[in-house]
Amino acid sequence: MWKGAEKGMIQVKPQLYHVLGAKQFGRSELDELFDAAREMEDVVRAGGNRSHQGRIMTTLFFEASTRTRLSFESAMTRLGGNVIGTENAAQFSSAIKGETLEDTIRIVGGYSDIIVMRHTDIGAAKRAAAVAAVPVINAGDGAGEHPTQALLDAYTIQKEIGRIDGVKIAMVGDLAYGRTVHSLSYILANYQDVMIYYISPENVRIPASVKQYMDEKGIRYEETTDLHAVAGSIDVLYQTRIQKERFPSVEEYEKASGQYIVDEELLTHMRKESIVLHPLPRAGEIAEAVDDDPRAAYFRQAQNGLYIRMALVDKSLRGVGL
Repeated sequence: MWKGAEKGMIQVKPQLYHVLGAKQFGRSELDELFDAAREMEDVVRAGGNRSHQGRIMTTLFFEASTRTRLSFESAMTRLGGNVIGTENAAQFSSAIKGETLEDTIRIVGGYSDIIVMRHTDIGAAKRAAAVAAVPVINAGDGAGEHPTQALLDAYTIQKEIGRIDGVKIAMVGDLAYGRTVHSLSYILANYQDVMIYYISPENVRIPASVKQYMDEKGIRYEETTDLHAVAGSIDVLYQTRIQKERFPSVEEYEKASGQYIVDEELLTHMRKESIVLHPLPRAGEIAEAVDDDPRAAYFRQAQNGLYIRMALVDKSLRGVGL
């Protein structure tokens, strides 16, 4: 299963393969990952396996999470392993006593075989990997990246649309602080003839660093504030939440909030073959009435997270010779 994808993993220490950012994955690694995820779908249907029996995952979450944390924990359990950790490490770990992240990782690495970490600080996963004795998987670092979410997003597009090459996608909402759109942009840069529409309020536009990367990779994109103008030409509408917790002030949040709502009226402008994705949780930006439309793929998208994360956990554990 999943042979020879090592060069797609960032190697910080010998024989340790971490998942830290979306840029580390090339086209061949993505193909192998998606093949492995399809195999994991079969594993789940069969009731799981015992390929990593006796291994322990630590989920170290300094920031709130439901889907990401539970899907990683489910992934490890379905592979026969065990899980320890905390869902609120900011309050219920020694960080509250002033312990550095690096010291926490050194200690936790002695208790487990793999660490899945979400943190409020950009670059925290790379800091962790620099001192870790076990593989580290980035489950989100502040407004930086969320590579495993981007991988499951791309996997969902491939499953739902049948391809990623040539896809036209509108990324909508909080593009400044929305780490999922940053990582997904980097993943899509591996494919041919992709067109990205970055649609957002003026105060949460896509960062210049992301646009620079798209330019370097030759990926076409357009910035606009008009969702309706492109709705009829896209394959994927990737809606995101306006993240109140990341704004520097209530005033800035209110400038961005409520401008883009996916509702039944918007769906009338979209193609029947298109899909609506959302990394979730949603907070009013997709009307519940949309859920019954076959184009609403966000719950199927969340389910795909289990298969992608099973594949990633399997690869990271096998990468250290376990």
